[in-house]
Amino acid sequence: MDWKKKGLWLDFEMPLVELEERIQTLQDSASVRGMDVTDEVERLREKARKLGTDIFAKLEPWQRVQLARHPRRPTTNDYIHHIFTDFVELHGDRMFKDDEAIVAGMATLGDRKLMILGHQKGRDTKSNIRRNFGMAHPEGYRKALRLMEMAARFERPVVTFIDTPGAYPGLGAEERGQAEAIARNLREMADLDVPIICVVTGEGGSGGALALGVGDRIYMLENSIYSVISPEGCAAILWRDAAKSKEAAKAMKLTAADAERLEIIDGIIREPIGGAHRDHEAVAHDVQAKILDALAELEHLPADELKDQRLQKYLDMGVFDEAGA
Repeated sequence: MDWKKKGLWLDFEMPLVELEERIQTLQDSASVRGMDVTDEVERLREKARKLGTDIFAKLEPWQRVQLARHPRRPTTNDYIHHIFTDFVELHGDRMFKDDEAIVAGMATLGDRKLMILGHQKGRDTKSNIRRNFGMAHPEGYRKALRLMEMAARFERPVVTFIDTPGAYPGLGAEERGQAEAIARNLREMADLDVPIICVVTGEGGSGGALALGVGDRIYMLENSIYSVISPEGCAAILWRDAAKSKEAAKAMKLTAADAERLEIIDGIIREPIGGAHRDHEAVAHDVQAKILDALAELEHLPADELKDQRLQKYLDMGVFDEAGA
């Protein structure tokens, strides 16, 4: 319960946090005094379960944005640790340098050999600076493409974990071809000969997310978001007031439920009550199950059929009307 001291609890979580702290205090006191408080603790735990279910069943879009950005939310490295074995990280784009905002390498899931790619954020200021807050430079996307092409040569399915505010918009990144790197990834992923499974685990921000997001199956965690711009950026453009971020988040339809309703994704992976940050292992287990289901559906398809289905998937997105001449 030290997160509260560090300011890492969100405002709407506080009623649940306070109840959980009350339970912990009661247990600690009973342990010192040798008291039996089993019934009282169970009563409070049941109350906490009901409170948690009530709070997290009624979240507003802005509250889900906050959860998607939670500093304790599982990262790509956490999912790698809990889901895969024999992970060997690979580095560099063979052109400029290694970009630590993207983690990539080979791994094993059961008897399957896979290529794993994902945005990587830090846990504190120092590690976030090292990881550039999960915002990749063009060399990060070129590294990802190099390894996806390697996966195709060795007939290894690709799994991507998406969690970024967006591609890094700095001068150096633009000078080295940020837009071209993203565009090339979109094109090449569309034509990759092996299955691609994408999981939005936190923030799915703009082209930075799409550069790892062209897949045969796309899933979102329950409290993740996927959008062309951040709510703050949208509010600044539409209302010239970043303080209207809450209104923007609601209008943008950026939640997992919105994406599923609009048929942009293939499914939602439920999170533990309170969010993925409360139980990394449990949410990783559910992510693993979804990956295995997708692999079972995709891995036996011939390459041409796989790519045709992938193309049709994206052609079917969106609704439009043809006007008469």
